[in-house]
This record gives sequence, structure tokens and C-alpha cells, in this order.
Amino acid sequence: MAIRDSLEEEVLIALVRAAWLAAARSNAVTAAAGLSPSQYNVLRILRAAGRGGLSCTEIGARMVTRDSDLTRLMSGLERARLVVRGTAADDRRRSTNRITAAGKAVLRRLDRDVADAAQQTLGPVGRPRLTALRDLLVAFAPPQTEGLT
Repeated sequence: MAIRDSLEEEVLIALVRAAWLAAARSNAVTAAAGLSPSQYNVLRILRAAGRGGLSCTEIGARMVTRDSDLTRLMSGLERARLVVRGTAADDRRRSTNRITAAGKAVLRRLDRDVADAAQQTLGPVGRPRLTALRDLLVAFAPPQTEGLT
């Protein structure tokens, strides 16, 4: 007997399976460098933030997946000397996180391998379909969506 799912269920299942495959390939690359997917994501976010750095709240809003304990995650990256934490110049109550030269070096070493994993996973789909898929996914889950639990 065949399973009869609604179109929405079929799409959701396909989306979850595709995300799992993509994550598995990407996570293998970051794990080889001793980083969890969340740690890698934080480093990418801080590299893009530039010299000003970001607060934990700002980092959390930009994460691909929500980490339940971002403070612990940041502490681990700080112990590894991949980030530095300090106070904001304009508000001493606000902590600011910045990527270090060592953190940038780790990302530079991973950039090609992560890009290769993405190419292996999604390259066969072709650019026109990838563009359409990206547009659909952004419409479904806009970047930096606030309030997700």
C-alpha cells in the first residue's frame, strides 16, 4: 500500500531529506577541522561582521540553526582562541565578540572544502534550478528570522 501524503507533506519530507544530505556533507568538512556546525557558523558570521564584531544576540539572530547555549559556544571558541570577547565601546554592559586571526585562518582553510561539498551536493541541480530553489527557500524562511524557537 502506498503512502498518500499531501503535497505539503511531500515537500516537507523532500526538504528535510535534502537538508540532511547537505548538512552531512558540510558537517564532515567542519568536523575534520575540529569544529561543530554551530561553531563554524559563528566564525562565518563574525568574519562577515568585520572589526566591529557582534553581540551574542546579534549572532543568534544570524545563526543558520538556533543553538540553545550560545554563551557556552562562544566560551569554547574563546578558549580555542578563535574569537575574543570584550565590551562595546559605546555601552560597557554589552559584550562584543570578534573573530581572531586564528579564527580567520581556520575559515580560510575550510572555505574551499565547504564550497566543494556544496558543489557536490547541489551542483548537479544546475544554476537555473538552484536560483529558483534559493528564491523559494528565502520566501519560506527569510534570513535572520526573529523569534524562532
